[in-house]
Amino acid sequence: MTGAIELHGNGLSAVIEPRGAQLTSLKADWSGELIWQGDAAIWPWHAPNLFPIVGALADDKLIHRGHAYPMKQHGILRLSDCELVEAVPTRCAFRLADSDATRAHYPFAFALAISFALQDGRLVQQFELTNTGTEPLPASLGAHPAFRWPLEPDASRDAYRVSFEQDEPAPIRRLEGRGLGGERPSPVEGRILAPRDELFTEDALIFDKLRSRRVRFGPAQGLSIELDFADFPQFGIWTKPGAGFLCLEPWQGYASPAGFAGEFTEKPGIVTLSPGSTRRWSLSIRPFRANQEDHR
Repeated sequence: MTGAIELHGNGLSAVIEPRGAQLTSLKADWSGELIWQGDAAIWPWHAPNLFPIVGALADDKLIHRGHAYPMKQHGILRLSDCELVEAVPTRCAFRLADSDATRAHYPFAFALAISFALQDGRLVQQFELTNTGTEPLPASLGAHPAFRWPLEPDASRDAYRVSFEQDEPAPIRRLEGRGLGGERPSPVEGRILAPRDELFTEDALIFDKLRSRRVRFGPAQGLSIELDFADFPQFGIWTKPGAGFLCLEPWQGYASPAGFAGEFTEKPGIVTLSPGSTRRWSLSIRPFRANQEDHR
């Protein structure tokens, strides 16, 4: 298996592991580590990629044409060894395609490319999903980057804010068990969310009616990150209360609604690709030094 790929250039450095094409490190030349470094006692991941589901299915089973296939939360990609198809100093790309191993869980033909590039002071990550089969391809996918909270060791967690691009007055969703529950009032005040541990005692904040396609995370002044995700219609925010990370998660899709155990092709939140078609999703992460204006 190929070892970790290191990228350098445009003021940034990054490390990506072939298993799941997972980003495990991101630094600016002038900053420390931005990505949670994992802790087996708390949460061992860094920035797992989610495919072909986001969240969980009822009883961890994907139903297709009446047959049940085992499917763990967030899908097969994060547990799969991806093929390295490109590696240059500022860019790399990986590929996962259907095989006997994937079809035991996800009975569809597909090719998924995941690429990373350092450009203009940003890390740009792209997903490219192609239906290589003869029947429609149902899927969800997403990113799950965990950012250090606080981003700098001497900063106060209480000073951090998630600033949305637009006002977010719509209700959010919470999980009921592992399924998508009903609507709850949004904790976002205008465009600002003050993350607090008590917000996450019921797991993630799920934004299924999101207006924004950009958020900023950080204190009023100091090291912050900007996350752009123009192609993703849903969004999640999650941590384990008291942990040193906050996950900002662009999604195409979400967990199965509580009580839904039907065919995967009918699951709310999926997209369907026709045979031979390709769809792309892109996101970027930009570290910057914030001032008061950046989080208003």
